[in-house]
Amino acid sequence: SLFDVLRNMRAAGKSVIIITHKLNEVMEISDRVSVLRKGVYIDTVKTSETSIQALTEMMVGQKIDLDIERSMPVNSRDILKIEGLTCYNKEGLKALDNVTFTAKSGEFLGIAGIAGCGVHELFECIDGIYKYTAGKICYINEELEDVDLTNKSTREIKKLGVNISFVPEDRLGMGLVGLMGMTDNVMLRTYKRGKTALVQRKEPRRLADRIKEKLEVVTPNIEYPVSRLSGGNVQKVLVGREISSNPDVLMVAYPVRGLDINSSYAIYNKLNEQKARGACVISVIEDLDVLLALSDRILVMNNGKVAGILNARTATKEEIGYLMRSE
Repeated sequence: SLFDVLRNMRAAGKSVIIITHKLNEVMEISDRVSVLRKGVYIDTVKTSETSIQALTEMMVGQKIDLDIERSMPVNSRDILKIEGLTCYNKEGLKALDNVTFTAKSGEFLGIAGIAGCGVHELFECIDGIYKYTAGKICYINEELEDVDLTNKSTREIKKLGVNISFVPEDRLGMGLVGLMGMTDNVMLRTYKRGKTALVQRKEPRRLADRIKEKLEVVTPNIEYPVSRLSGGNVQKVLVGREISSNPDVLMVAYPVRGLDINSSYAIYNKLNEQKARGACVISVIEDLDVLLALSDRILVMNNGKVAGILNARTATKEEIGYLMRSE
């Protein structure tokens, strides 16, 4: 609908400028494309005379492989069971309505849903942040024993030996402390383990350096306040920190929002590495092409309910879109 409006504006003689990281949108709607890289103007080309690969190389400055590798789950087993999960939002409206599904180790479970579908509340319930009125959450450990996580707090979940990492949609509001640098934000995950009055910074500093190097975080130094970084670099810091703990369950909301293509593929590879080592990766991704390419299964949310669970290797965007929007 938005694109139809823009096309009508163009037909009426208006000049339309759209800024997006989604190159399929660029190719679909634009007549010309101007590329910027790190604040520098690179070139302007006619859309009809270029390709996604060519634009990518202009944006990144080098050739990159645009194929997302997706391995088959190995030794996968049920690791997280959600049964009848129901909760209400701050306005008193039902946010989750009898949500039931099972997630597996060594699997990438993608989630599709429009804004307000309930994914935000679902992730926070699993992580122990949000209290729910009905339902059960159970983790299955390596001994195949059920560990009841029902309405346990984040701290209680950790005490039970279950390592859940969560990359929230609100990066600076929930994930990181804006006035702190990378080192201190890395320490947020582990500072309560300290047994002395002196906080040890040596290992967190090393970890911050590794995150900066591997994910190419652009920052003057690792002590620079993260609130002064670009949105993409803030996301890299947050994703890098959560992955570094080698979680049993990794939940990520919009992992590459605000990132350029090169950085996005670096994050995709990191998520796949977690899957390969046996973690349960659960992620909501707004780009359905990427969701289909990364996921093993796709859980579709609609108005707080599970609208369906699809095999990502055989599902289509049309099927997912229908489930996302059907009443």
